[in-house]
Amino acid sequence: MKVEQKGHTVTIKDTQGDLVSFRLKLTHEYKTFQKHNIIIDIRPHKVLSVKEIDSFLPLSKTHKKSKKSFVIVTSEIDFNAVSHKLAVVRSLQEAHDIIEMEEIERDLGF
Repeated sequence: MKVEQKGHTVTIKDTQGDLVSFRLKLTHEYKTFQKHNIIIDIRPHKVLSVKEIDSFLPLSKTHKKSKKSFVIVTSEIDFNAVSHKLAVVRSLQEAHDIIEMEEIERDLGF
């Protein structure tokens, strides 16, 4: 797991190649990142199911309750099939753009 902090956003990249253990480690270490917006970079995984992406939903819900953004970056998924409650994008730039938009919405009280 590789962690990069840039301002108020943390980008967490899976370096092990095992999505289940990555998600478990992320859940276990969540308190370390809970005060930041989180980008989950799982682009190295070339074959992902919708179920695997949706497995991040409980963590995303917990994080969004604390008024922070949670975005998943992957290029290998049918974006229409993923839960609408998850923010899933194709690139890190899109992830940063979503976080910026969500922060503006929170500042405006939406």
